[in-house]
Amino acid sequence: MTSDVPNSVPLPVPISLLIVDDHPVVRDGLRGMFESAPGFTVLGEASDGVEAVERAAVLDPDVILMDLRMPGGGGVDAIRELTRRSARARVLVLTTYDTDSDTLPAIEAGATGYLLKDAPRDELFTAVRAAAAGRTVLSPAVVSRLVSAVRAPKTPPGEPLSAREREVLALVAKGTSNREIARELFISEATVKTHLTHLYAKLGVNDRAAAVATAYQRGILG
Repeated sequence: MTSDVPNSVPLPVPISLLIVDDHPVVRDGLRGMFESAPGFTVLGEASDGVEAVERAAVLDPDVILMDLRMPGGGGVDAIRELTRRSARARVLVLTTYDTDSDTLPAIEAGATGYLLKDAPRDELFTAVRAAAAGRTVLSPAVVSRLVSAVRAPKTPPGEPLSAREREVLALVAKGTSNREIARELFISEATVKTHLTHLYAKLGVNDRAAAVATAYQRGILG
């Protein structure tokens, strides 16, 4: 027996999103981009990490697009709390920062992926689909940093800084950028980053601010 009613083909379930960013313009842009594309639905937005955890509990999205540095609650703490709560959502970090002090803690906290905000639209769509499927997504810049971190020599904290590392650290304490340090010391930016990696290890810290604070505490600076 045949039926006049055609077999219905179920439509694919769209991937649901929660957008977390402290800049309304960024949230509006991402919402518009995903809502205009097939296969996605934006459930809501949050302006910081604390609100993100609260909204994730209510909305239960498939993927959370998470900025990292936000007043009122950072992304890493939010990711850590979502992991502690065993949240179903996959967290895809979307940020402008790709330093070691940003990428590694986010991934260690439980982020499924890490992209930079200059990623093309199609790359972002692909990344969200991959994250929703539970696959790890990393931008090429982040992959390079992770490889460098793995290959970096493990120096036990407490070893004295070299003269060059002290020079770099002193300039960091003045708020000098890597590019400016390179120009002032007549070295490449890659060499500056290498010195920073080594002095972080010697000081037992993960970022510039902690390095400067620790250096002052130990009397290395000032």
